Amino acid sequence: MASSDRVRQILSWYSSDNPGTVANLARLLNHGTLGGTGRMVILPVVQGFEHGPARSFAQNAAGYDPDYHFQLAIESGCNAYAAPLGFIEMGAMKFAGQIPLILKLNNSDSLAKFDDPASAVTASVKDALRLGCSAIGYTIYPGSKQRNTMYEHLRELIAEAKSVGLPSVVWSYPRGTSLSKDGETAIDVCAYAAQIAAQLGAHVIKVKPPTAKIEQKEAAAVFEKYKIPTETLADRVRHVVQSSFNGKRIVIFSGGEAKGTEQILEDAKQIRDGGGFGAIIGRNSFQRPKAEAIQLLGDLMKIYKQ
Repeated sequence: MASSDRVRQILSWYSSDNPGTVANLARLLNHGTLGGTGRMVILPVVQGFEHGPARSFAQNAAGYDPDYHFQLAIESGCNAYAAPLGFIEMGAMKFAGQIPLILKLNNSDSLAKFDDPASAVTASVKDALRLGCSAIGYTIYPGSKQRNTMYEHLRELIAEAKSVGLPSVVWSYPRGTSLSKDGETAIDVCAYAAQIAAQLGAHVIKVKPPTAKIEQKEAAAVFEKYKIPTETLADRVRHVVQSSFNGKRIVIFSGGEAKGTEQILEDAKQIRDGGGFGAIIGRNSFQRPKAEAIQLLGDLMKIYKQ
């Protein structure tokens, strides 16, 4: 697909990158139902590693098979499919060239719980090249006492990936003993997390939909002084996007915990209206029967296409 004016505009924001990195970013933006619109819907399946197989796939047993997720991403018209090393290895040859792949380079498990989390590096940039991936993925936990180590690892991986023409997708999920549970999705914290990911060199930033809560008292004073709107999700998305280099970085939003179809679609409308670039939606899609999942993803794409 030839790039649209919108895609060319987005690519112009990454002028420090080499042609290979920009070309792979263009592949993500030009693929699937939303190709050329500047919007994205990505299917991520990291839950098997992160939450365990039964919690992730028992609700829809087809999901135990790695092929199922490739097929779902392809048949629904997603821009890309993201997963850890094992799942990508299982389908990279069989589905080669059918959809851009994002290799998640770090993961954690739920067998041991920590108040200040840090994921293990579980794959490499060389793995991403070997498997024909179009980007790498990495999670950081702003707010964790181990965040500095994660930031340093991410910067090294982004630099290596850029050197071989791969963009990065960064999951920026605030978490740790310095934050309250509600504070993990507070508007000031989500916007800060997006800014951190952008400053570390992320090409695509993934954050959770922010709530109206303001966690930091210093931030609360600023929000009040400058009357920053936070009433609606669209208002809050707009502030997160603004915090990501004034909208010059691609910001997509997670689907979050399992929820009903109407709420998912309403969130998508608010994200679209706030200037968000799309969604990365995992369990809310692949835990449904395939036909229902394809219908949901298709309805999401219709919203973002408007």
